[in-house]
Amino acid sequence: MKQLIINTIMASIALCVNAQERQVENKPYIDLRPVHFGVHIGLNVQDIDFNNLGPQTITLADGTTTTQNIVCDADNWNPGLSVGVLADFRLSDYLSFRVSPTMHFGAKHLVFRNLTSTDEEGKPRETTQDLKNTYVSLPLDLKFSSKRYGNCRPYMLAGVNPMVNLTAKSEDIVQLKRYDTFIEVGLGCDFYLPFFKFIPELKFCYSLSDSLNKNHADELKDEGLRPYAKSITGAHSKMIVLTLYFE
Repeated sequence: MKQLIINTIMASIALCVNAQERQVENKPYIDLRPVHFGVHIGLNVQDIDFNNLGPQTITLADGTTTTQNIVCDADNWNPGLSVGVLADFRLSDYLSFRVSPTMHFGAKHLVFRNLTSTDEEGKPRETTQDLKNTYVSLPLDLKFSSKRYGNCRPYMLAGVNPMVNLTAKSEDIVQLKRYDTFIEVGLGCDFYLPFFKFIPELKFCYSLSDSLNKNHADELKDEGLRPYAKSITGAHSKMIVLTLYFE
């Protein structure tokens, strides 16, 4: 994924250099339209930051108590797919308001380590979970564009992104809230081709609120998993999205 991002950025720079060398500007009046539409497809990687409780006292079935220290972490970033549509509303020569309804398909791989229970090698016992997520999002962004140079025009953006999580399984150790709101910032470049605009963009998203469904731990049917679910007191989701727009 990192190599793909680097290759995309290098290709964008090369396209921008070539565009500046051209004498004829493609689609010279497209940015003067009050509104224009497009579609987009991209890749995303999801991550999550957890607040771990630390040592907790657990009451066993026979009434005795024990102390366990369980920590949770997302140990890798799994690539996912993003698709959607776009509407861009012109506010001025250098500013526009953009709405881009999107579906994000992805997952987070979680590892729970029980620091008070070790295996034969003396390592903490581990339990894993693939936390799959399908988000429907409605990004509301302000796009700050530079002056057009030949057939390319760099820009930055910032905005908020309300999301609805459509995937939630009752047997999952960790369950996220159905609704979340992200803040997002990004950068990209408009490339003016003969028949359309091609726009690569890299965007960073971070949830503003606690993403964790704290009621889920008490609803787990498997009581042995409840200490794992209760070991987390809060969470904030993160996402990096590499998008290709076609306007």
